[in-house]
Amino acid sequence: MTLIVHHLNNSRSQRILWLLEEIGAPFEVKNYDRDATTNLAPPELIAVHPLGKSPVIEDDGRVIIESGAITEYLCERHGGAHLVPARGTDDHISHLEWLHFAEGSAMTPILLRIYTARLGEAAAPLEPRINQQLDAHFAYMESRVGDSGHFIGDSLSAADIMLSFPAEIAIMQGMAPRYPKLAAFVNACHARPAWQRAREKGGAYYGY
Repeated sequence: MTLIVHHLNNSRSQRILWLLEEIGAPFEVKNYDRDATTNLAPPELIAVHPLGKSPVIEDDGRVIIESGAITEYLCERHGGAHLVPARGTDDHISHLEWLHFAEGSAMTPILLRIYTARLGEAAAPLEPRINQQLDAHFAYMESRVGDSGHFIGDSLSAADIMLSFPAEIAIMQGMAPRYPKLAAFVNACHARPAWQRAREKGGAYYGY
């Protein structure tokens, strides 16, 4: 059965397309477009999974959600073992930390910024705390980019792919001068042929 990625434009599912292109696993893309007014996912995604979010993959009849879980699953079952450090090593522990940091920690202030932006002046009391948390998380990422340009070791890992999204958000928010290593990391990600192939298949992606 064909591996299917339910992909929403301008979303974190872009990383899953990129991961699959890096792995070289065959897959099918089912594209969904955000509502032009609300920017929300279309109701058709609810037919795939009750939360109506993306990414979602289908593999051999099994529906799987959550970017980190999907990443681990694809690396384990679809030829991505080379993107994961060997179990039992310090690098593997770091890999697990970064894999979960990308969604568990980094996305919290990013989403708060997105949601409170809709409130206008009512969000003013929250802005200092949100800004402090954004700076703290982006600065932490900046400090951990290695001389190789990667977060772990000397080559691309699945954690790098997961971290590409919060790094892109930092750059899109005009923070490249403050976080030059993150800016270089994003540029290097986008220069990879696999990322470019994924971009062609996924469609609109934040102007990239």
